[in-house]
Amino acid sequence: MNVRIDPIAPSDRRWVLGVFRGWGADFVISRGRKVYSTELDGFVAREESGERIGLVTHEVIGDECEIITLDAFTKYRGVGTKLIEAVIGVARGAGVKRLWLITTNDNVDAIRFYQKRGFTIAAVHVDAIKKSRELKPSIPLIGHYGIPIRDEIEFEMLLG
Repeated sequence: MNVRIDPIAPSDRRWVLGVFRGWGADFVISRGRKVYSTELDGFVAREESGERIGLVTHEVIGDECEIITLDAFTKYRGVGTKLIEAVIGVARGAGVKRLWLITTNDNVDAIRFYQKRGFTIAAVHVDAIKKSRELKPSIPLIGHYGIPIRDEIEFEMLLG
């Protein structure tokens, strides 16, 4: 499968906003703060036809880069891996020392994915979703596989 990875372009912004709104708002919550899609850099994965099949958004602050969102709309075809590799390239180019992200305790597929790609668990923020729900009440109580959503799991990759 030929997948092209492109930086988010102005013509992609409406689509990116739609992806965020699919999660219940035009923002996501990361470590107790609202992060808006319009403020983020990232990459779009496209098939040869130009169809968008993946999205990663990230934010570089100082010598750290947070992966805010990662979505591969076609699973098990390398899309997520290619998007992560694109962010690693940007992070290294910016002199980033630590690449990190948050996922929830119910997202066992993501937990598997990140560990297989060299990320390690840096912290578990117990009951952090309680505060997140104050900012975004649409976060469900029950997540993947019927698991109650309560905790944030912080993954990291040290880059240098």
